[in-house]
Amino acid sequence: MTLYPKTAELMARGAAFLGTEHAVLCGAMSWVSERHLVAAISNAGGFGVIACGAMTPELLDNEITATAALTDKPFGVNLITMHPALFDLIAVCARHRVGHVVLAGGIPPKGSVEAIKAFGAKVIVFAPTLALAKKLFRSGADALVIEGSEAGGHIGPVSTSVLAQEFLPELAADHLVFVAGGIGRGVSIASYLEMGASGVQLGTRFACATESIAHPAFKAAFFRANARDAVASVQVDPRLPVIPVRALRNKGQEEFTAKQIEVAKLLDEGAVDMAAAQLQIEHFWAGALRRAVIEGDVERGSVMAGQSVGMVSKEEPVAVIMDELMRECEAALTRA
Repeated sequence: MTLYPKTAELMARGAAFLGTEHAVLCGAMSWVSERHLVAAISNAGGFGVIACGAMTPELLDNEITATAALTDKPFGVNLITMHPALFDLIAVCARHRVGHVVLAGGIPPKGSVEAIKAFGAKVIVFAPTLALAKKLFRSGADALVIEGSEAGGHIGPVSTSVLAQEFLPELAADHLVFVAGGIGRGVSIASYLEMGASGVQLGTRFACATESIAHPAFKAAFFRANARDAVASVQVDPRLPVIPVRALRNKGQEEFTAKQIEVAKLLDEGAVDMAAAQLQIEHFWAGALRRAVIEGDVERGSVMAGQSVGMVSKEEPVAVIMDELMRECEAALTRA
């Protein structure tokens, strides 16, 4: 018998889809969502997701193998749609019989959803608008994550609470919809479940877990920060559409502004095309994030964090964080 009957009832569809005890996905955070954190989330009853990011197919192959050695529970893989080797990465997932693939960072390219479904995996997508969400479901997506601007990393322009009000009444009855962005407490999870969400996704809350390999200086930056410190990057040139990134305010963000000016100049000169320009921006973020997460350079690196960062005050095991979230959610649903 579950300790959290009301929560389990509202999460039943999402948990059945993921094959987990709790319908709680961990947001794929590059350099952070690797084997140790992913396995810990899955072992705690949630759904860990490997952040493939800029990995080569060989690196992803190793990461999936290593994660499977640490957990016998389900976990997924997040692939960036603009990755030049996307179909090779899908082939790696197929070889490992990965059960769920998350496609992030843009509209899935032609044939990608079909390639994933061909080996029996479920496809999870992101959509910034209701019209696109409906189109993706028609195109074969099995579940949707709506992620508000409060989230860390790459963000859209609309808040989680507004997206939930737009999407859930239209989609939740017939489709699996997970809500993400700014969720740091169980009471927030309860509210989205009551609105019809099948589950939730959290990243920032798990980034500083004991099992996270993030550098102690990266974790310390989280513990010092409050919601106002997690700010979105600014777009310098309207001709270079750059998806904003939310991170803790530091010198690294100033350097990103300079990088955009540099890439826009290359675009002007015809030295690069738009796809190559956007890839340069992605590589900037990947490098800056690695400096912060792995090397601990929290001044010049990118300390990506959601606005729920103020609710992260200490290092705790994933299982403790998960249990606290479920307890808070159950208490809120019981009061209701």
